[in-house]
Formats: sequence, C-alpha cells, structure tokens
Amino acid sequence: MKHEHVLRGCTPVPLASYLKALAILRLVAEQAGDPDATGYWRDDVFVLRTRLTEEELVRFFLETYAPTPLVAPWNGGSGFYFQEGKLNEKDPVTGKRKKTGVRDQPTEATRIVSEIESSTAPRFAAHRSAIATARATIAKLGLTKAPENGAVRRKDLFITEFRNLASDALLSWTDAALILVDGESTFPPLLGTGGNDGNFDFTTNFMQNLAHVLALDDGCPKPGADELLTTALFDRPIAALTERTVGQFAPGSAGRPNATSGFEGDPRINPWDFILTLEGAVLLAASAVRRLESSNAAVLAAPFTVRSRLGTVGAASNADDNSKQNRGELWMPLWSAPFTLEEIGALFSEGRAALGTRPARDGLDFARAVARLGVDRGIAAFQRFGFLMRSGKAYLATPLARVRVQRNPHADLIDELEKNNWLGSVQRYGRDANAPNAFRAAAAQLDAALFALTQRADRVALQKVLCRLGAIESLCRTSPKAREAIPPVPELSLRWAVDAEDGSAEFRIALALAGLALRGRLDGRPATLTLRPHLAPVSLDGKSWDEHSRLVCWGPGPLARNLAAIVHRRRLLALELANEGDFLASRTGATMTDVMQFLDGTTDDGRIAELLAGLVCVDLSKLEAPRNNDAVRLPPGYALLKPLLAPESLLRYLGWLPADRNLRLPAEITARLAAGDVRTAVNLAWQRLRAIGVKLPGGSPPHAIGLDGARLLAALMVPLTMLETRRVLDELGLTPSAPETASGLSLSA
Repeated sequence: MKHEHVLRGCTPVPLASYLKALAILRLVAEQAGDPDATGYWRDDVFVLRTRLTEEELVRFFLETYAPTPLVAPWNGGSGFYFQEGKLNEKDPVTGKRKKTGVRDQPTEATRIVSEIESSTAPRFAAHRSAIATARATIAKLGLTKAPENGAVRRKDLFITEFRNLASDALLSWTDAALILVDGESTFPPLLGTGGNDGNFDFTTNFMQNLAHVLALDDGCPKPGADELLTTALFDRPIAALTERTVGQFAPGSAGRPNATSGFEGDPRINPWDFILTLEGAVLLAASAVRRLESSNAAVLAAPFTVRSRLGTVGAASNADDNSKQNRGELWMPLWSAPFTLEEIGALFSEGRAALGTRPARDGLDFARAVARLGVDRGIAAFQRFGFLMRSGKAYLATPLARVRVQRNPHADLIDELEKNNWLGSVQRYGRDANAPNAFRAAAAQLDAALFALTQRADRVALQKVLCRLGAIESLCRTSPKAREAIPPVPELSLRWAVDAEDGSAEFRIALALAGLALRGRLDGRPATLTLRPHLAPVSLDGKSWDEHSRLVCWGPGPLARNLAAIVHRRRLLALELANEGDFLASRTGATMTDVMQFLDGTTDDGRIAELLAGLVCVDLSKLEAPRNNDAVRLPPGYALLKPLLAPESLLRYLGWLPADRNLRLPAEITARLAAGDVRTAVNLAWQRLRAIGVKLPGGSPPHAIGLDGARLLAALMVPLTMLETRRVLDELGLTPSAPETASGLSLSA
C-alpha cells in the first residue's frame, strides 16, 4: 500500500527546500527499504509516495537515518587542521597584553570532527570511515595544514589520493562538491568552491547541525528533534529556530539588514533543513566531459548548470554576468509525474538541455532549448537559480525565474541571429569593459527581449526583439569600434515581419517604409537600394559594413525630419541609378487609415522609428500588402501631392500615367514642405500636374489649412498599397488628359 505525503516543507524555492525534496526521496529509497518510492511536484509542493506512513517516515529519520559521510579535508575549515593562534600575556605594569608566541589551537570544526570520530553510534559508522580516510590521506602526504595549489599543485594531488581511498558513499559527495578536470580541481556552483563558500564550510556545519538534533555518542534523537523534523517535512509551526548560518541555499534565512522588523536580523535555521539540503545535493554529482565546441579542453558538466546570462531577468543586472560576481546558473527541473529515485538519478546524470546538436551554454541557450523541447521528457518546468555575489563577498542561490516547458515556435527565429556568429559577437562585446555603456545596456536589453521571446509566443515579444536589433545597429552607426567587433544584423526571414504584425498603424507604416526598394544600375551592375543603408553604414546587400558610405542620413531627432532627409538623399541617388521616378518604390505599403492617423499626430513616432530600425533587416521581397476597406477621406492637399511622390511604375500599372510621360518631382516642393510652406508646395504641385496634361477638378489648387509641412512630407513618403494609391487618385478626381494606355491597361482608374 502506498501512502501519499504532501511535504509542504519542500518547495521549489528556495534552493534548500528543493534539495530537501531530493534528499527525502533518496534516503527513503536507499535506507528505509522502499526502492519503489516515488516523488513529484504538485502545486509547488513535493509529494512523496511511499509504503511508509507519516509516523514511520518521521521515525525513520529520527532513529534509523544514517548521515551520508560529508567531509572536505582539502579545505582549511574542514575540521582536520588546527588553527594558528596567538599566545599572549598580560603585562603586570601596564595591564596590556602582548604577543609572546604562536601555537596551534583547536576550533569548533576540529572539535565536531573529533566527536564524530570517537562516536560509537552505528548510524555514524560511514562518517567515521570517511574521517579515517581523510586522516590517512593527510598522513600519507605529511600535511599539517590545508593543501594549496601553488607551483606544486598539492591540493589537486591530495584530492586524487583521497579519491583513490574513498568509499562509494564518499565518492558521491566528492563528485558533487568537485571534480578533477585534466588533473585540476574544478567546482560546480551548487557547493561553492569544493564544499565551502569563503570561510563557511558546508561539511562541518552539516556535522554541527547533526549534533543539534542527534546525540553523537549513541545516535539517539535529542529533545525537540521530532518537532524540528515535522516542521522541515510538513511546514508545521514551531516555537523557535536555531541561530546558525544557513549559507547560500536559503537567502531569506541569512539574516542581516532588513531581515526582521528591526534594522538587522540574526540568521535562523532549522537544523534538519540544512542536513537534508546537503543530503539532496549529493544527488547532483558532476562529471567531466569533452565537448566539441570547447576544442579538446575538458570542461565541467554539472547537471543543468550553465554559464550565467543574468541580464535576462529583473532580479539581476548585466554587471552580474561578470565571472567575479556569479558562479553560473542552475536550472532545477520540476516534474509532474511520479518518478522513482532511479529515474531522477538518470535525469540528473544526463542533465540534458540541447539546441539542436549542441548543449546549452548559458541561461538564454537553456531557455531556447526549453522552448524547442530540447530537454528531457517528463519535465513540466524549470526553476532557475543564479549564484550571485551578495551580502559582501558571499554568494547566494538567488531564484531568478520559473520557466515552463512548452513549445514556442517563435523561439526558433533566434537561430537566424547566429548567422556569422552575430549574436555571440554582440554578447561578447556587450561584456567588454571597454565597450560603450550604451552598447552594453543595449546588449543586455537584447538578451532580456530574447529571453522573453522564448517564454511568450506573442507579437509584443517579437516586436521588442526587432526594436532591440535596430537599436544595436543604430549604435554601430556611430561607433567604429562596435563595427569592428560585430557584423551587421543578418538578413532575417519574412516570418519576423508576418508574426510581429499587430494591425497597428505604427507597425504598418514602419513596414511600408522598410519595404522601400529602389532598383537600377550602379557602376554598370544591377543594384537595389533599400532603406537600411540610410540608417546605418551597411553595404547594399546588408552583409558587411561600408566604412565609406555616403548613404547614411538618419540621426537623432524627430521622425519627420529624418524621413525628409531620406527623401532628399534618395532623389539624388535615383538619378545615379537612372530611375528617378521610382525613388520611393516599395515592396509593400500602408493604408489610407494609417496615413490619416499619422497626419493627425495620433501615432507614436518613437515606436515607428524603433520598429523601422529592426524591420529594415527583414527580407520583405515576398510580403503581401495589407487590405483595408475603411472609407477614409484624406486632405485634398495630400491627394494632390501624392502622385508626385508615388512610384511612376505604379502609376503606369494603374493606367494613370502614360508610358511616354514623367512626373519628375520638383525639388522645390519637398523643400517647401520641409520648411513648413504647405500652401506654396500645393500650388507648385497643381502647376506641375497641369503642365504634364493632368485634368484637375476645380479651377484652383485646394486649400491646405491645418497641415504641418514636415509631417505632411513624411506622410507622403510612406508608401501606399496599390489599391490605396488608386483610391487616393479617385478621391480627388485626378484623371490624365490623354486617352492612351500604359502597361496594357486603360488609363481610367
């Protein structure tokens, strides 16, 4: 018969509570005689299924549980070495003490090791054996203090000798705390630097917490141990906890400023929590592997452990990605189906998170792998922890985010950013201390946007990534060093634009402008000029930087002013390309509703500019034009000017402009609009259209009251779809004077 125990004291956060859950299942399966026991996560609580009743479960830990031998004789605070102390005497005349010599003195750590060593309790037999192994290794190497890695790597030599003598149970702990990689000791972040964090040694604190609940001489539980245990397992109320440091595993219990209602609080801990935390850590033994992306160098492979990418979450900053400020990330799996200890052991021994054929290297890679289901089956979510330097120089296992395992096709688009190692180059330069602060901030914002994209399959997340891409390329416009460090953004697939489409006027306007494509011949070869070279010094094909570019005309300032500058520059370039009439030709277009909102000033110009900077990197050659059936009436001044700023090839296709005529936009019109003289610009347009034989309704130019010249010029630059262009022409009643045909179509619209 199986009993189901809801262990409310075991939750995914903090890390100590997660590790407790692993410990309970492991110890029940290994020591309580129930190898078929299972456990799983339900509503953020660990559920244990075992043949043990609640009473039997509690009695097992109080009376039968044999602690795993946890010793770290390679550390100075492990309890195997005396501490150098000062001998001093009081001067009988002055009453002051003075140093008279040096001697070795015992510490609390050495005392607790000696107490367990002299114990006769059967449950500490494995611990006594481990202590004996440590002393034998120390004696063999003739050590009087903790070994260090200097010219002669004594610490690595000691660890090698110690492992050769260690039992299987002791090896499980050793492999979780450290591992030898190419003969050098390397440390998984879970257990600090080999079972200690600074001066805080996990193993001696483990033994001290054991002594708080169990008598070391006979192994019997001490008074109050049962109450503390039920609190650790089932989160039941308790009168008081022990004033002892918990270390990195439970930051909320570490005390210090703001830990209580006063100015500062003392650290509080349930001894069973610390004991079971380290018992659970044993299950996460690391291993040394050789990965192809690391050449032939061996690297540490701890379960679900990757390099930090902490700028992706609000709990950390980009500065935390500095290797001195963090020890990496740990992604702890949460599973919703009952797993046995054997299944969980296999899960952690593999610790798989892969992007295609390569393993995830950092937190962003891990999130991408989760979004692509490149993780072990059966995992419902991951709790992400970062080992960050906080509270002085101590490290804390800081909860960062909960990431659910679900397929997100949008995350696949991130693969395109790896062309030419673009994403890696941005991340590397973003961490460079010599990089401009603006670029470092932009790189961190890109990481955050990409991480959000792995979590949400929505248009907002995709648009934010596009905006961040555009921001980085804009920074490269003014930074030669940035252009040396990273290439231009690789050309993105059409899916970026299609999936990011939200139906807003801002997006459609930005998309229409991004679709500008002036075709012609340059230096005797076919060439296509998009809008992108006007925003940053990229080559016409967008594959490299053009350090001698004369096309860039975008800069800080209002959107309308930048668009006016582009109109002027493209007209001049169209002359070189021998295609003056199509200098504003576009692969797509906006609608009249969009343009009307822009003219009214109800659109967000900043958002248009941000989206435009990203959308220019997308291949829009096969984009379909939007459809809009709204009956919107644009100002007559706009309708009169629009034919002069519409592609002549489109006007001919619509049958409005004869094949033997050209509009040839007078440069004075754009200059007048840019200067705010709308009335004169409209009059010039009226005269120009009449000069080429267009029959205009009425006997005089329409009024242009209330129109801002610069904004009107920017609106005229926004390409319209073919259908909307026809509507504009029909709205004002513009008809050509000669009943000729163009492109095989009737001249009547």
